[in-house]
Amino acid sequence: MRAAPTDRASQHGGGRGRRSQRAAATSRASRRGVPGRRCALLLMGPTGAGKSDLAIRLASRLPFEIISVDSAQVYRGMDIGTAKPDRQTRQAIAHHLIDIRDPAMSYSAGEFVRDANQAMQEVWQRGRQPLLVGGTMLYFHALTSGLAELPEADLRVREQIEAQAAAGGWAAVHRELARVDPAAAARIHVNDPQRIQRALEVYRVTGEPITRLQQSRSPALAGVDVLEFAVAPLERAALHRRIDARFQAMLAAGFLDEVRTLRERSDLSAEHPSMRAVGYRQAWRYLAGQCGLEEVKAQAIAATRQLAKRQLTWLRRRERVNWLDSMHPDVASKVISALSKGGFAEWSYV
Repeated sequence: MRAAPTDRASQHGGGRGRRSQRAAATSRASRRGVPGRRCALLLMGPTGAGKSDLAIRLASRLPFEIISVDSAQVYRGMDIGTAKPDRQTRQAIAHHLIDIRDPAMSYSAGEFVRDANQAMQEVWQRGRQPLLVGGTMLYFHALTSGLAELPEADLRVREQIEAQAAAGGWAAVHRELARVDPAAAARIHVNDPQRIQRALEVYRVTGEPITRLQQSRSPALAGVDVLEFAVAPLERAALHRRIDARFQAMLAAGFLDEVRTLRERSDLSAEHPSMRAVGYRQAWRYLAGQCGLEEVKAQAIAATRQLAKRQLTWLRRRERVNWLDSMHPDVASKVISALSKGGFAEWSYV
């Protein structure tokens, strides 16, 4: 009896068929989150919008590990004022880039990109996917657009520029910058000494305009499937109410005692970057006797609202961002649905 065509195909092409099946299985596995497919979810939004709670809900349902994109949560001992997830939550769901610096230390966008990239590589190697959540928009920009390889600060050159400015004014320094890097001078205001100094410093150290160096960027997320979400209440008044309530809750939780403990350290001052964080800056002034409690409440809430406004302005410029109402009772399911439509449907559930 003649073999059926399907039998002949299996006899002569069985090897190819098995290889195709193995390839398909490998493809399916890679899309489920093993290192073969590198994905990343960016969860952005203004302060007080509920990003952290949403991230925890997502990570409890999908194979995510959370990477904090917050310039203040990197500091140890700054827990209440930065709304860090508690230790119990961080033990249940993996979190990265929290408590990695002492408050007396600085932490730059370049350091964040390096640390976030290392954390993402480790997450992918474990067959999971990174969920990057926070409100430090500079860090998100650095991840998605890349950072130029710029030299570290040169104190000698900076002192020379400061002496030049003391003798002739920052306008004269700005004119020198315009001669060596017209593009940088055009975008840096004459009354912005910090950026003028940095741009001229880079030129004097490298012999190259900072504008040219900034054009050679390599984004950390190049080659990664990225989906971006911005979560915020639809009405600004609702966000303001959340900000007000959150600061009051921080005070009730012992925020002033937290800042008092930090002030008792001999190596910290109000000028450290960590202590310039919103809330901490105002609390420091209160504890120094420079204002009353009601005044510090009003100042901290106003500063937080201003920060939220800047964050929203930045987010509106993001062309690929998907907007969601953070007040919606089922916002997590909406994110998961969007992940499915974005080609993330075969991720394994945990």
